[in-house]
Amino acid sequence: MSTLSHSSNEDLVCLPYGVGHGDEGVCLLVKMGPYRILLDCGLRDIKPLIGVDRQPICDLVICSHAHADHARGLLDLHRAFPQLPIYTSEVTSHLLPLNWLDDKAGVPHLSQALPWRRSIEFADGLSAELFPAGHLPGAAAVLLTYTGFYKSYSIFYTGDFFLSNSRLVEGLHLDAIRNLNPDVLMIEGSYGTARHPHRRKQENTLMARIDRAIGQQQSVILPVTQLGIAQELLILLRSHHLFTGRDIDIWVDSAIAAAYDAYLPLLDSFPPSVQNFARHQSLFWDEKVRPHVRQLTPETLPKIHQRQCIIITEKYTDLDTYTQGHPFPVLVLLPSSPHGITIFPPTTPEMAVETYLLSEHSDGAGTAQLIHNIRPKHVVFVHGSAPYLADLTGLEELQNRYHLHSPSAGTLVSLPIGETFIQPAPPTDPNYEGELIELEREINITLPNAIASDPRWHNFADTGSIEARWQGEEIVLRGISPREILARQQELNLDPDTPCCGNCRFQRGSRCYNSRSPLHNFKVTPDGFCPAFEQGKG
Repeated sequence: MSTLSHSSNEDLVCLPYGVGHGDEGVCLLVKMGPYRILLDCGLRDIKPLIGVDRQPICDLVICSHAHADHARGLLDLHRAFPQLPIYTSEVTSHLLPLNWLDDKAGVPHLSQALPWRRSIEFADGLSAELFPAGHLPGAAAVLLTYTGFYKSYSIFYTGDFFLSNSRLVEGLHLDAIRNLNPDVLMIEGSYGTARHPHRRKQENTLMARIDRAIGQQQSVILPVTQLGIAQELLILLRSHHLFTGRDIDIWVDSAIAAAYDAYLPLLDSFPPSVQNFARHQSLFWDEKVRPHVRQLTPETLPKIHQRQCIIITEKYTDLDTYTQGHPFPVLVLLPSSPHGITIFPPTTPEMAVETYLLSEHSDGAGTAQLIHNIRPKHVVFVHGSAPYLADLTGLEELQNRYHLHSPSAGTLVSLPIGETFIQPAPPTDPNYEGELIELEREINITLPNAIASDPRWHNFADTGSIEARWQGEEIVLRGISPREILARQQELNLDPDTPCCGNCRFQRGSRCYNSRSPLHNFKVTPDGFCPAFEQGKG
């Protein structure tokens, strides 16, 4: 691994110890003049952060938020160097201990809380200012400023950010950071260049799927991480019009329940709509108001078998705990991974597994929007799979304006600041040239075998079946997953005389393409129906 030199007091460089590829945590060491600042500490092993003199490699630590991939190494770091300052927002300081619930030695108070939107000077010439970043309560973007005798530098680190409002936290406000013009923007690229529907549409799609499962006599299991999606889902289930007042039991396992309890003292930090909700009923736990929310314990576990229910559980839980002996078929809904890879549990005939999108990070359009609004000189992409980050560095609209970097762990990144922009060398061209042969009854498209070296190819080519559609003047190809293949096979079991979406000539790929139908452009279920039905598959 590279090291930072002590030779110059006016350097601006970054040495990543973890850049968030896959399950790798985020941990970035930046040098601004004579100071070394560690941004996040998501490492499982902190040995690289201990210098040869058995001293910490940094002068201070700033943790952007409480998710494990940004914070899990902080406890070991604090125990190794109790005097090393660790700074967070006040809410993050409160949530950090959730990362070490199993630590029997007890978790000390780790961090010093910094206020929002106020520049705090740590040392001579070095200061920081926190901005609410969306994504998770307490999540912060950080503006670091160093004013030296000869040079001054500024770095803006987003941590994980989200421009859209979610249920429990407002999105990052672009007005607050517009035209900051930092020398360096260190930004996450979790979703690469992908584009997502509006967050509210994602929520409605998920609630409609759960509602349909309940209507089909299924129980629903939602495996989630402790912080973020777990709380968003419960607030959504309790406040969405499809479930408000509905006689359904929502069971929460003990690991997730601890995180809910940690949120309760933070009510003043939540959006006004949530605070208003809490004035009329309990934020999470409530056995009087429907749907009923109850905690799963060894004593209450048999009750989940008495009737259909919704179970919110920690993502690594053995699902057999809930499915064995359960009298109802079960639908397991997994959040889509921003890294493009979702681990599916083994299934049984009584258990179906699907994914849903409930984004906590900005998509490609939001990422580009933030970059253009903040107007940096250098852009360093972290936190995302390597192919996704390569997609971002390959965007011509960014290449023409900024110095782009996408380092791997251990790669020293020099960030020279000059008066003029020097066009950096573009990354390797991600496009592949192929051949098209038009035959009488079909069209053959041939692509080079090199395209299969990308780790995303496995998911794309898993079944050997693809779907094509027009997008403007371009054709987009999409791999069809095994679950879609199975769903289409199930559609074939429909009575061919039944007037339903599964037998309609305008239904393709579980979507309606009849411009006269009220369901036009919406996803439909095989047993759905509308007055514009026309017999015959399209």
